[in-house]
Amino acid sequence: MSSTELWVEKYRPRSLDEIVDQEEIVKRLKEFVKTKSLPHLLFGGPPGTGKTTAALALAHDLYGENWRENTLELNASDERGIDVIRSRIKDYARTLPIGEIPFKLVILDEADNMTSDAQQALRRTMELFSRNTRFILIANYVSKIIEPIQSRCAVFRFQPLPKGSAIDRLKFIASKEGIKVDEEALDVIWEESQGDLRKAINTLQAASAIAKNVTAEVVYEALGKVRPKEVEEMIQSALKGDLLTSREKLRVLLYNYGLSGLDIVRYIHRDIFSLGKTIKPDNATMAELIALVAEANYRIVEGADDEIQLMALLSKLALYSQGKGSGGK
Repeated sequence: MSSTELWVEKYRPRSLDEIVDQEEIVKRLKEFVKTKSLPHLLFGGPPGTGKTTAALALAHDLYGENWRENTLELNASDERGIDVIRSRIKDYARTLPIGEIPFKLVILDEADNMTSDAQQALRRTMELFSRNTRFILIANYVSKIIEPIQSRCAVFRFQPLPKGSAIDRLKFIASKEGIKVDEEALDVIWEESQGDLRKAINTLQAASAIAKNVTAEVVYEALGKVRPKEVEEMIQSALKGDLLTSREKLRVLLYNYGLSGLDIVRYIHRDIFSLGKTIKPDNATMAELIALVAEANYRIVEGADDEIQLMALLSKLALYSQGKGSGGK
């Protein structure tokens, strides 16, 4: 295979047997393959949890070598209008399947991006062609799929892979590609991907293009993100009451690294509980600190100046560390 190929596609499971940590879902899907019969399906869950992979693996196991001739895969974020339902899907649904399976598959990815009118048209199409066509709808947010369609489908809810399984998969890919990955780098990839295995694999591939020995520093370079240590140094300077140093570090993050105010607020929010080691707040004070971060986030979203709002937040943290916050009045 080409070295430029996306690893997400290169190492995508081709069969239901290759899918891990979705045991209950795989078990139910295998029953459909065994009986050669299935209802309309709705796969829901966060990005990168294996929804599209499961749909394609199901098609592979059902049709074998004829899976491409019996499967129509569309991305509803690109083809989301009613015309697609009335023309392309209906034309495909009218044709007969190839092989012994008595129905064809229509895989509609990102179905939650379809317009309401298109979903209403799809509902009727699912009824008219249910004899020789099955639909697999894939959505990040099941709540955006209209109730009439949900009631016609068997719903499968995918969960993010646990950290151990995701890291095992990354190690497997690294070994196949002949690259070395530090444990710390794997932890950083996991933290940044937030359970999205697709994002984790893409991050690993991007980092491997920089260096064959992937370290945490290489991962941050590939992501184009600041190291958490630099944000921590800014916060620690504020907690020590050194607002001038804290302001300089803030400006480096804003102007040298090009981070937005919202990016920095998210870093602070993620690390807020580790601040307890320094200022040792009680629960009420910690709740107030979280509220301060939320207030800064709101003001920046509403259009306030990033640097001014972040300096105000750092100043309030300094007051709390010296016992002069609202809890110390």
